[in-house]
Amino acid sequence: MHDVLKVNVMENIHAENDHIAEHVNEDMTELGIFAINVMGAPGIGKTTTLKQIIKNLKGLKPYVIEGDIESDIDTVDLRSLGIDTFQINTFGACHLDAPLIHNAVRNIQFKEKGVLFIENIGNLVCPAEFSIGEHIRMLIVSVTDGSDKPYKYPLAFEKADVIILNKVDLMPFIDFDEEFFMKGVRALNGDVPVFKVSGKTGEGFDAVAEWIRIKSGN
Repeated sequence: MHDVLKVNVMENIHAENDHIAEHVNEDMTELGIFAINVMGAPGIGKTTTLKQIIKNLKGLKPYVIEGDIESDIDTVDLRSLGIDTFQINTFGACHLDAPLIHNAVRNIQFKEKGVLFIENIGNLVCPAEFSIGEHIRMLIVSVTDGSDKPYKYPLAFEKADVIILNKVDLMPFIDFDEEFFMKGVRALNGDVPVFKVSGKTGEGFDAVAEWIRIKSGN
């Protein structure tokens, strides 16, 4: 009985979250804002990836919501580049949820149409379980984390609309089995586009930005 009660509580939490997420998505669509839920483990280069993508957006207005358990280091960094960036701290929670995003976007002045990047908490588990009103989910992974991640964290890969494989400049120096990695990806998500990039050199980000531009309809 105890287990059944726990499942029912989780179902209620997800139902309420998804209801709010639908409203966030509708509001963003009406404003002409294409919302991207950016997921990935700590240290794989999420913020660096965002900076490189934004650099290649070529006139498409970027906005960023930075999700962190603590601190505003990345927000300060992005604001120093002139990027409209807004901070959410969860103070322990391992993911962003729709109510948090709903409250945040209500206080953002979207002065023009564009793309809202929502950088989720560094985690390959919880963020994949919660919709936050996004139009697409972007999963960022790194060659330095190993080629077994699709097998160990399948939900994140299954739910991704686009996968960014970062730090490919390090491939010659580490034991990363690209064939094994892609086999795992395709078993979970047969059609998802996978872009190979380097946050350090900027390689591959022009193609990512163009894909976002097309997907967003801008």
